[in-house]
Amino acid sequence: MTPQSSPQAGAAVKAADRAHVFHSWSAQELIDPLAVAGAEGSYFWDYDGKRYLDLTSGLVYANIGYQHPKVVAAIQEQAAHLTTFAPAFAVEARSEAARLIAERTPGDLDKIFFTNGGADAVEHAVRMARLHTGRPKVLSAYRSYHGGTQQAVNLTGDPRRWASDSATAGVVHFWAPYLYRSRFYAETEEQETARALEHLETTIAFEGPGTIAAIILETIPGTAGIMVPPPGYLAGVRELCDTYGIVFVLDEVMAGFGRTGEWFAADLFGVTPDLMTFAKGVNSGYVPLGGVAVSGAIAETFARRPYPGGLTYSGHPLACAAAVATINVMAEEGIVENAKNLGASVVEPGLRELAARHGCVGEVRGVGMFWALELVKNRETREPLVPYNAAGEANAAMAAFGAAAKKAGVWPFVNMNRTHFVPPLNVSESEVKEGLAALDAALSVADEYTD
Repeated sequence: MTPQSSPQAGAAVKAADRAHVFHSWSAQELIDPLAVAGAEGSYFWDYDGKRYLDLTSGLVYANIGYQHPKVVAAIQEQAAHLTTFAPAFAVEARSEAARLIAERTPGDLDKIFFTNGGADAVEHAVRMARLHTGRPKVLSAYRSYHGGTQQAVNLTGDPRRWASDSATAGVVHFWAPYLYRSRFYAETEEQETARALEHLETTIAFEGPGTIAAIILETIPGTAGIMVPPPGYLAGVRELCDTYGIVFVLDEVMAGFGRTGEWFAADLFGVTPDLMTFAKGVNSGYVPLGGVAVSGAIAETFARRPYPGGLTYSGHPLACAAAVATINVMAEEGIVENAKNLGASVVEPGLRELAARHGCVGEVRGVGMFWALELVKNRETREPLVPYNAAGEANAAMAAFGAAAKKAGVWPFVNMNRTHFVPPLNVSESEVKEGLAALDAALSVADEYTD
């Protein structure tokens, strides 16, 4: 689709937005949202006809890009057949979506509880864990994000939690491994794994193992920085959970459905949790959908005991039809394999080449189509390019980087002192190289802020 210029229409959209839309995570009078006219594949465009390569996949959910014709057709077909139906009934789209998801989840995660998105998936996973164990506490990591609902935001380990955290949610935070900024003074991955596991086990001991229902981790943290856990860490957490009778929950809302070059990031580590949350990529965000994949043992808890939870739109037919089409498209078109292969052969070497040329890049890390560049003022001291949770003038360096990227024709993912490279999984090699070239130009601007 060729973008068409229509400034007057864009102005009307923008005016209505500014008059009536209350935006999330924003100071309403300080934002200037772009009016989007359309999107297709890995690109979107504004009403002036300017096109952007989307290096964010929306909010890291458009795993098959925008407007995939087979998924659009599936939604249209489902709408013509059965637009909606209550969740207590067996509906073909819902049943088939659950079957296809269960075929791909690790181990015996064969029961699927559908939600409307990732945050409520986390809410229900925690509720299941507490009911299954009869225990109140949940342990989660700093440098994490689990959603914006009350329980999920309390589990979150970044500043978005602060305004809602009254310390009454039964959540205890701990440090997960992050070798580049190790909290354990580690110098190797082996040391980081061993010391992070020791720290976690000590936390369990001092909190009281009999009080802890669950440990929840993003398999690979997303918004917090795409810190791939070192070898042995997730297996070690699994072992600790088994030792102390704790439910192990993996949050795959962002990392799942091909983002890491595997159907689920857990597959990279050979680990099976007791509960696994998903959303986003399950249907590329075309219709809101999330869920919890439930193990046999936890499902058995509710075999004759009602599960006290549900949602009006659980397993909505339109959302499930989109999921069925998305999963089939991913399988038929080799989209997971594309993420794995292009990630290894083009993205990683391209990002490492940028790091070699730009002094502002402190570390490159990631896997598949899930990468982060950590930007620093000084490579030796590893001082972040902007302070933690910087805003306003303190965030000038990252703001300048982002503006330069947009000028070069890409929409960047910017969070704190990082930019993430997370385009749709079916991005082409030429599009990846286009994105790398634009980042090259933007990083030159960031270089101006280094020591």
